[in-house]
Amino acid sequence: MDYGQQSLESRRKDNVIKITSTKKIRSKTDLSVFYTPGIAAVSKEIAKNPKKIFDLTIKKNSVAVVSDGSAVLGLGDIGPEGALPVMEGKSLLFSQFAGIDAFPICLDTQNASEIIQTVKLIAPVFGGINLEDISAPRCFEIEKALQDLGIPVMHDDQHGTAVVVLAGLINALKVVKKEIHNCKIVISGAGAAGVAVTKLIIEYQKLTSEARQISRCSQNHMRLQPSKFNAASLFHIVLFDSKGAIGPKRTDLNMSKKELLKITKNKFSGSLEEGIADADIFIGVSAPNILTHNMVKSMHEKAIVFAMANPIPEIDPKIAKKAGARVVATGRSDYKNQINNALAFPGIFRGALDVKAVKITKNMKIAAAKALAMMIVDPTKDRIVPSVLDSKVVDVVAAAVAKAAKKDQVIRK
Repeated sequence: MDYGQQSLESRRKDNVIKITSTKKIRSKTDLSVFYTPGIAAVSKEIAKNPKKIFDLTIKKNSVAVVSDGSAVLGLGDIGPEGALPVMEGKSLLFSQFAGIDAFPICLDTQNASEIIQTVKLIAPVFGGINLEDISAPRCFEIEKALQDLGIPVMHDDQHGTAVVVLAGLINALKVVKKEIHNCKIVISGAGAAGVAVTKLIIEYQKLTSEARQISRCSQNHMRLQPSKFNAASLFHIVLFDSKGAIGPKRTDLNMSKKELLKITKNKFSGSLEEGIADADIFIGVSAPNILTHNMVKSMHEKAIVFAMANPIPEIDPKIAKKAGARVVATGRSDYKNQINNALAFPGIFRGALDVKAVKITKNMKIAAAKALAMMIVDPTKDRIVPSVLDSKVVDVVAAAVAKAAKKDQVIRK
């Protein structure tokens, strides 16, 4: 089936999204209520108390899907015009899955300062900002600079991906009966997704380590000591980019990669082929066909392989399984175990909007991942995450995110 041709034909017939009204103008009275003079009372109310904009306008349920077209899907830098169909598709998912009014906004600039300023200028209209398909490392700077807007801002290529990867990993580890703190993890790709996946896994490992410490102290009636979490002492995580491992011998690392080296404390320097030996987990967010049969065969027994490059994964799932991988996942819908960020972002924003969260915290993301994982009661090698089309996903994720937002006290007063 040629999905591309079908997509072209469907768009020629009609637009994917459109703006529609919830009120009907059938009389002069309607016109007076919904426009002038009645609308002036709404404007004066908001001018007097700006916080009421969330109660009286579209802001309470709207998200801007913002892109500069610099890193679109597997297409790369195709510009704002080329990015628009993808942002329309994203807006469609927001609407259909989460009931959120989302608008595609493609900016004709790749200057980080201009993007930051533009988002700040349009923020009064929106209850949330979904940054999308903006290349690294600028995406990190842009997202960080927008965290004080008073509304949730999230770069989905980073955090949506990381949440679903963590959810899948939680269940994959159950299938192979391994603990994350005993695993060697190899991540291929040190761009937006790779950075976020690494950081979220470390945060999750930190939480699980502290939980285990509390449990041991409780069982032995010991006093809990202050946590001295050290990622490198608990599990080994190595990131790779196109030039090799993000290691201490590299002199060409940008700021985001230097930060990754600092938090992982990796000592290994070498190729992916060398570094993957005896690894328990491979997570690919990089390029097609870079993982070979022999490389998977060199991994530890009952290996987990998440090959998520799109549209062609780092290794064909059949080859990975034949080489000994126990659990295999990709980003594609035509294979089992699809790691798709559409499982995360609609529910994350739904939950954040519902409780009027001012930002999305790491605990909210971990809560979303754990909620997704728990939807699969008995994980198997072929089923570690729910389907994107499961109607319960958004409600489950939204509830977990809302609860975490309240616990983190990031709710608008």
